[in-house]
Amino acid sequence: MQYTFIALVENKPGVLNRVASLFRRRNFNIESLAVGRTENTDVSRMTVVVNCPNGDVDAHKIEANLYKLVNVIDVQDVTHQPVVTRDMALIKVKVSPEKRSEVNNLVDIFRARIVDVAADSVIVEITGTEDKIEGMVELLRPVGIVEMVRTGQIAMTRGANTGIRRSPGANGVDVQAEPVDVMAN
Repeated sequence: MQYTFIALVENKPGVLNRVASLFRRRNFNIESLAVGRTENTDVSRMTVVVNCPNGDVDAHKIEANLYKLVNVIDVQDVTHQPVVTRDMALIKVKVSPEKRSEVNNLVDIFRARIVDVAADSVIVEITGTEDKIEGMVELLRPVGIVEMVRTGQIAMTRGANTGIRRSPGANGVDVQAEPVDVMAN
């Protein structure tokens, strides 16, 4: 089963490498990894989707091992929480002028958009769930996909839900208290 973790980490060189190496050393395959800065420029947010063959046992191991990394501030398992997930893809489609209306119709149906037009191709941008993107890819494949790039899944819990923390308070973060500036310590 795939598990989704959100990790807040220090925005420093080498942190991504340390996190990815942890998964490699523990023999877990990362299905999706997206990293970006947060509202605090000193903190980055990682969304990691990983296959856990042993379910919650593996998820607990992953979380515990992430907390062992000095640069990890907080870890949440949001797998069974109400979340909003998104993925983005840019898809270059080889399309003749006669087929452009067909591609335009697909773009409209999926609420995607064409972000570039060339004489022999278009680039389609689509944002949504993994299933939505896969659906569009399957319909564009017969038209002629030349190239595709995807961002990987990002996730955010809905409402006041904060995800599951199996190790609350790890690395000095008191998840029960009011939010604190963890970079000030």
